[in-house]
Amino acid sequence: MLIYEYMPNKSYYFLFDSTRRMLLDWNKCFSIIEGITQGLLYLHKYSRVRVIHRDLKAGNILLDENMIPKISDFGMARIFTHNELQANTNTVVGTYGYMSPEYAMEGIFSIKSDICSFGVIMLKIISGRKNNSFYNDDRMLNVGGYAWELWKDGRGLDLMDPTLSDSCIKDQLLRCIHMSISMLTNESLSLPAPTKPAFCVGRKVVRGGIDGRRSEIISVNSMSNSEFQAR
Repeated sequence: MLIYEYMPNKSYYFLFDSTRRMLLDWNKCFSIIEGITQGLLYLHKYSRVRVIHRDLKAGNILLDENMIPKISDFGMARIFTHNELQANTNTVVGTYGYMSPEYAMEGIFSIKSDICSFGVIMLKIISGRKNNSFYNDDRMLNVGGYAWELWKDGRGLDLMDPTLSDSCIKDQLLRCIHMSISMLTNESLSLPAPTKPAFCVGRKVVRGGIDGRRSEIISVNSMSNSEFQAR
């Protein structure tokens, strides 16, 4: 059982509420990003056991009265030994839109799965928008696909929530779009050019288990949808 202190600022309450979002300037957003990074580094590297969260999403990042983030909801987490690199499951759990491609399609998960989810969270913090609110040429895109379309056209800053425009440090914001979690606190590293995300076009429904027989559990925000088939 995990017990947390009361976190008055919740998460979605600030990120996607048009009124409360006005209280977040770029410095606060970047501080939240850094805080999530430190939490992941602890889970993946500094904890006595390595923890893979498997459902890292904006709704599971709670904010205290000082807007300091804490990772929550470890109901789907898996413990690795420090020499264990990855594992495989026939039952995919988590939230579609945050999952890494190899986990969603093959059930393979590792610290890279959480890092992929963290990348989605960063883009949502920057844009202030939910995953199903992006369109290009009448196609619904997820936030990664939309960010890629802007980036390859040299319009990365267009992803930014307009409420951040007055406080934004442009190079820092662009770096957040570009970088991976391992580069967040090491500004001396040069970053390779990004490539197109594996998932670009959004989907609303995921059906069936990986092997066609097992159940699949996909949580959408705070709701879980389960399907069962008789043996």
